[in-house]
Amino acid sequence: MKAVAYTQAGALDRADALIDIALDKPTPGPQDLLVKVAAISVNPVDAKIRSKRPATVDEPQVIGWDAVGEVAAVGAKVQNFAVGDRVFYAGALDRPGSNAEYQLVDARIVGHAPESLSNAEAAALPLTAITAWELLFDRLGVAEGGGAGQTLLVIGAAGGVGSILVQLARNLTELTVVGTAAREESAEWAKELGAHHVIDHSKPILAQLQALGIDSVELIASLTHTKDHYAQYIECIAPQGKLAVIDDFDNIDITQLKSKCASFHWEFMFARSLYQTADMAEQGVLLNRVAELLDASALRTTLGEHYGVINAANLMRAHALLESGKARGKLVLEGF
Repeated sequence: MKAVAYTQAGALDRADALIDIALDKPTPGPQDLLVKVAAISVNPVDAKIRSKRPATVDEPQVIGWDAVGEVAAVGAKVQNFAVGDRVFYAGALDRPGSNAEYQLVDARIVGHAPESLSNAEAAALPLTAITAWELLFDRLGVAEGGGAGQTLLVIGAAGGVGSILVQLARNLTELTVVGTAAREESAEWAKELGAHHVIDHSKPILAQLQALGIDSVELIASLTHTKDHYAQYIECIAPQGKLAVIDDFDNIDITQLKSKCASFHWEFMFARSLYQTADMAEQGVLLNRVAELLDASALRTTLGEHYGVINAANLMRAHALLESGKARGKLVLEGF
């Protein structure tokens, strides 16, 4: 089968940072689906793994954690899926990724793809939808239909996770949603997706909130550059507020949240599959719910740009734009 991989970890400054290769088609285990991949999208985790995880010519690494495709084979213990089903999923961090014609994925973290969306539109959603859903409802503890009188501040509202988080918060809760964006086109995108207000995170945040009549926020979703904005979060967060983050950083003083009795929460959507948690199947349930909301037009795809067929050259272009921090929505590739 065709695949895109790397044989040496590092930056994109080499012509062979990603290469086209041929691999054997994998065979599903008892709990697996073998999926013929139709479309994929790229995420920051792709670039992080590509730059750090060791690889060799003998052990190339296939990355990619977003896919939509057709079930080609079903493991002996799998329920609720059959050959020919159209599915979407983010996969697991410790298994080969979706940048290949065929991929094995644990059926418990797979959902039936939304019928109303094309393959490219559906591929934009799994990882970010899982992340946004878990962050909002599990980490921040908001109840569906709840949140009246509270404000959610979304840092990086036009990015992949922000694009779906804004929609979930606006359409499934009573929260006031304030998104942030540093560019005009990103701000317009966040407004289109449902943010009540959009402010500029490159400028003082509290002053902009106060100009909107908001003196503090109960909930903060920090989706990018947490370390850069952390001091401002301490100013903005309400007593007993909650801060949830998804990005990597170091040397942040968590005790600064103490005086306000504010809490800190990590969201990492791969934790369930990495540790085979008892509630691992909740990700499949979650994706099926997201598909229903998409088919009911309660949510929309977050596809930003289509980068053509799945090959090394196009994936390198997509990785480069993603690493620039200028991507709006999700970058998708389709077909081999």
